[in-house]
Amino acid sequence: MKILIVNGPNLNLLGKREPEIYGSNNFDAYFQKMKASYPQIEFQYFQSNSEGALIDKIQECGFSYDGIVLNAGAYTHTSVAIADAVRAVTTPVVEVHISNVFQREEFRHHSFLSDACKGVICGFGLESYRLAVESFLV
Repeated sequence: MKILIVNGPNLNLLGKREPEIYGSNNFDAYFQKMKASYPQIEFQYFQSNSEGALIDKIQECGFSYDGIVLNAGAYTHTSVAIADAVRAVTTPVVEVHISNVFQREEFRHHSFLSDACKGVICGFGLESYRLAVESFLV
């Protein structure tokens, strides 16, 4: 099984950025833990602050992987283009968010991605990624 994890803008700063919202752990350490917990899964990780690079990666892997875990960051609330990329590929995509976006600013309550995705997981910290991976195993 092959799963791609895609993180969008500012998620490269996890562990440093607003720890009261996103926690104090960096994603690289969490990713290593995920790989160790699921040795049967071939993981690939990609992070970019650029919308076009996220779209390119979704298109590159979206016909040959078994699942994509997508945290598009703020692009969730603005990007029709990323939603179109998700719709264009055959690989199922699960949208994830570290924080509960519905407890935050009003503009974060709308996602352009949700209706294009298999499901949405939010509010469980970095464990949101693990829950998304589990959704591909059932």
